[in-house]
Amino acid sequence: MPAAGRGKSAVMPSPSVPGRIQPAQLLALARDRFGWSALRPEQERAVRALLDGSDVLAVMPTGWGKSAIYQLAGLFLDGPTVVLSPLLALQRDQMLSLEGTDGPGAVAVNSDARAAEVRGSWESVRSGSAEFLFLTPEQLARPEVLDSLTGARPSLLVVDEAHCVSSWGHDFRPDYLRIGDALERIGRPRVLALTATAAPPVRAEILERLRMRDASEIIHGFDRPNLTLSVRLFADDRSKQAAVVEEVSSEVKPGLVYVGRRKDTETYADRLRGSGLRAAAYHAGMRVRERERVHDEFLNGGLDVVVATSAFGMGIDKPDVRFVLHADISDSLDAYYQEIGRAGRDGEPANALLLYRMQDLGLRRFFASGRFDEEVVRRVATATRKQPATIKQLEEKLALTHRRVVNAVSLLEKAGAVVVNDDHAVSWTEEVRGVQTAVRAAERLADAVVKVNRSRVEMMRGYAETTGCRRQFLLGYFGEQLAQSCGNCDRCEEGVAPAEQHSLVESDGDSEPYPMNAHVTHRAWGPGVVMHREPDRVTVLFDDVGYKTLALELLRESDALLTVDGET
Repeated sequence: MPAAGRGKSAVMPSPSVPGRIQPAQLLALARDRFGWSALRPEQERAVRALLDGSDVLAVMPTGWGKSAIYQLAGLFLDGPTVVLSPLLALQRDQMLSLEGTDGPGAVAVNSDARAAEVRGSWESVRSGSAEFLFLTPEQLARPEVLDSLTGARPSLLVVDEAHCVSSWGHDFRPDYLRIGDALERIGRPRVLALTATAAPPVRAEILERLRMRDASEIIHGFDRPNLTLSVRLFADDRSKQAAVVEEVSSEVKPGLVYVGRRKDTETYADRLRGSGLRAAAYHAGMRVRERERVHDEFLNGGLDVVVATSAFGMGIDKPDVRFVLHADISDSLDAYYQEIGRAGRDGEPANALLLYRMQDLGLRRFFASGRFDEEVVRRVATATRKQPATIKQLEEKLALTHRRVVNAVSLLEKAGAVVVNDDHAVSWTEEVRGVQTAVRAAERLADAVVKVNRSRVEMMRGYAETTGCRRQFLLGYFGEQLAQSCGNCDRCEEGVAPAEQHSLVESDGDSEPYPMNAHVTHRAWGPGVVMHREPDRVTVLFDDVGYKTLALELLRESDALLTVDGET
């Protein structure tokens, strides 16, 4: 792809004293180079933290301007900015946002580029005419890419859609788990992790896997008050399918419909076209050019609705999406929040509607269960114990796919059986004695992930079936408390949600034993944190088994079942 905008040398201010940059100077530069009239406080805090030498984890809603953080910081830091984006369409959108500005140039290196284009992109980075280099995480598995990055001496590595770093439900992109290794290899630049959705355990895993050092966590509130949250319950699939067409037809356009299976994208798109709507299907099995066509038509206003799997929407910059309808339940509230966050980015009212059938949970539970591939882990462990080898060498020697090798190596590394050296070689350690011990340790780790994934499905079920304010439930999952019911969800409109959260003082005057965010210990499940409160129950995120909802009556009957840390 050609460079966008001008080279960094034409615009970059002196980077010699970045920590002394004043807010007015940041705003002036943002206005002069990018045409931004203002910076949000979170954007400014993140930029200043990077300039002061800190790593930064920024969790901000969709449409909050996360890209502006690295675009502005890149002007000050001496060295190119590497941006890891999971989708080529997302890379293209990010590069287009830089075109026509007075900012520095941008190039991409990916599997779609010809050899001559790749060479030209690297030359632009080396010469300084391009400040931003866009890559997919998979590119970091290529030794020649790592060598070129090492020579370019990047000053900032940006991990966009950083929730994909979490191993919970994201093992379809295992190279996200190896970014930490690549960081050390290329000289350990500052790290900026960006995402619109990350519950506390996901944030903790991002920090761990990216090896972020004393990172500044900049978390903006998760509430999107302009979104109306609703759920409709169905007993059978036929009536739910009819309701999808009915609901979409009545909604203000444009909008998105999310489904769980690829074949359903085509089925619903056909039905919606039959009702007179401009509808298109989108899923990962389509050809790249066809996906790009749908993507562009939706952004340009040529479609009323896109029916998609979760493959569509990451980084979509369309402010006027008026509804997001889920024909199938998401695998977690993390995914659901991100998907509904594509509606109402202009701040105007928008609808987030889930059509829920209890039987649909079966598919999500199946996907959450995963499968521990003991044979692959054993073969990788045996090979690395005999002789250090790169991931590429393991793929060739064992005749295994890249994904299976990376997943096995990641489990063995977390189990302490192997380490990945600076030269990208996987080596056996002496911390774990024997292949069998390593395999069993890896299996325990995989089982723990399955338990957490299943608990996240149950939290999704809890959202669909709650009798209280849906926004209170959703925010509680992300560790935020909304004292008043929102007044903008179906439960509130029906008048069944209480006007206020359950009081933190019991009727007998005693302090509430399980306040929000309290650290607790369960007799069987170990340590955890209180994430959500309702009048008759408490939801706790446990380190080893994930989310569990416990009846307060049961807890009162057994004082020793769940104790608050520090109390006797």
